[in-house]
Amino acid sequence: MPFRSRPRVLGIAEETLSFALEAAEDAHPNEFLGVLRGTPASEFDRLDEDDGLVVTDLLVIPGTVTGPVSASLQTNMVPNDNRTVGSVHSHPNGVLRPSDEDIATFGRGQVHIIIGAPYEQDCWAVFDRKGEPTELDVLDVTLPDPESFFDFDQADIDEELL
Repeated sequence: MPFRSRPRVLGIAEETLSFALEAAEDAHPNEFLGVLRGTPASEFDRLDEDDGLVVTDLLVIPGTVTGPVSASLQTNMVPNDNRTVGSVHSHPNGVLRPSDEDIATFGRGQVHIIIGAPYEQDCWAVFDRKGEPTELDVLDVTLPDPESFFDFDQADIDEELL
């Protein structure tokens, strides 16, 4: 079976970015660290693109350890699927550049967001897996109601298992 490439990341939902900024501010003076996941663009009526993912989810991984100058997570707890698209972490010192240690962890995923104090709407930057600056559009899309996450039945489970 040939290797399937991951869908490209088209942008981040505005609501997801706002949540990340708030989470980073709440963690201050410690770093915040999370995993970014995407939703197929085809699930959003307002997008012209069908091929790609929109960053819609920010996962906080159990066992994540944070401090004022570093954060680490248990990589075995990170979902291993095509929806995992990168990471987000904060720099409480406000520096919006990846350190060598940051770049060493960027191997997984296409986009890596660094958020800096004071955690305002313009206090973030995006990097590719090599640590090079890149762009990520902020998209005004409506995210599903979080309560609908638990709205499933046995037929839905059976369909997922096929």
